[in-house]
Amino acid sequence: MAFVLPEGLAPEVYPLAWLVGRWHGQGVVGYPGIDETAFVQDVVFDHDGGPYLSYTSTIRLVVAPDDASALADAAPDEGGAGDGAPSARPTSDVPVEDGPVWSTESGYWRVPPERPADLPDAQFPVEVLLADPSGHVAVYVGAVGNGRVDLASDLIARTATGADVTAAKRLYGLVDGELMWAHDMAAFGRPMQSYASARLARVEDA
Repeated sequence: MAFVLPEGLAPEVYPLAWLVGRWHGQGVVGYPGIDETAFVQDVVFDHDGGPYLSYTSTIRLVVAPDDASALADAAPDEGGAGDGAPSARPTSDVPVEDGPVWSTESGYWRVPPERPADLPDAQFPVEVLLADPSGHVAVYVGAVGNGRVDLASDLIARTATGADVTAAKRLYGLVDGELMWAHDMAAFGRPMQSYASARLARVEDA
């Protein structure tokens, strides 16, 4: 099926057009000090005709019905440290249900008018601004092209109570119509390593 540009989308963000829509799927989060846990995620990339995309994400832990109350007690007060192998899926056959919210974030994605001289012709620069209620604001910069986005943190600011996250990388890719992403981060004095990943299916156009 041929791809159709979303109606009213600003030409400036045409390189990001394939992200526009509502996505839902599953993934895994884990980090030193954070037990590996499956989650479900809802993501929305939307636009209002301006030269940017708006973005929201909500991640909820996946739990077996008998474990729901226990995981709710164990969920971090700050909603997780942030949002890494894209094919990750829960492996248990035990029936599951959505558990407590692990993290939420929102922000904006844009393609800046200035193009770096060393950027390949098939790619475009991209800037992303994200904020989460656990006390972080992050600016990512990178490139988009051929259904792939590579991002690296340019700035991460946190409140006095925000988790000590110093750097992060994110990768998004469109594979067989599904949105796969991976998030690595350096936090709590540890080097850059995998934090979370997921595979999402488009559920409707935004």
